[in-house]
Amino acid sequence: MPALYSNLLHNLDEFLARDRQLDADAAHAPGTVPSSLLSGSLSMALCYIQRAFRSGPMPPQPRILCLQGVADGPEQYVAIMNAIFSAQHSTVPIDSCYIGSNNSAFLQQASYITGGIYYKPPQLDGLYQYLSTVFATDLHSRAFLRLPKSVGVDFRASCFCHKQTIDMGYVCSVCLSIFCEHHDKCSTCGLVRVLFP
Repeated sequence: MPALYSNLLHNLDEFLARDRQLDADAAHAPGTVPSSLLSGSLSMALCYIQRAFRSGPMPPQPRILCLQGVADGPEQYVAIMNAIFSAQHSTVPIDSCYIGSNNSAFLQQASYITGGIYYKPPQLDGLYQYLSTVFATDLHSRAFLRLPKSVGVDFRASCFCHKQTIDMGYVCSVCLSIFCEHHDKCSTCGLVRVLFP
């Protein structure tokens, strides 16, 4: 176990160093706002999980842990929601650890929909302790532990036209695209339909 923990800490330090370098490179590019590539990460993890499901006679009990430290990118809303619903369909819980000043609506929704844990550590000094106690427990043992519960989940969606988070919007009756203002024609499916508020 000590070798496993040492390897995990080394990989986490390496990941954080690469992440800091990518943030520094993105800060020098004018007009860019850094956001995570959460949708791609979730999709890749789900592909590995599906491969594991098909590879052996004994099915694994997979789960996904997301560590995020930047704000949500509203432009990824559709891809992230597709990955969340795919994880729900495969009964793969998504655990989320958000490191930042605000909460992540996408990670809150992912954990709530898939039955995972969302946690925002109050102190970063004990990050490894949170990871090893809250998130490392197996799915069977979680029923016997008092794990952190989400106080409230932000279920707001992002509009397809401006990629902004909205409280109320219009939904296409055919493809379920969400818009912040009424359109006579859906820009996603191209059909002339009435949009429901």
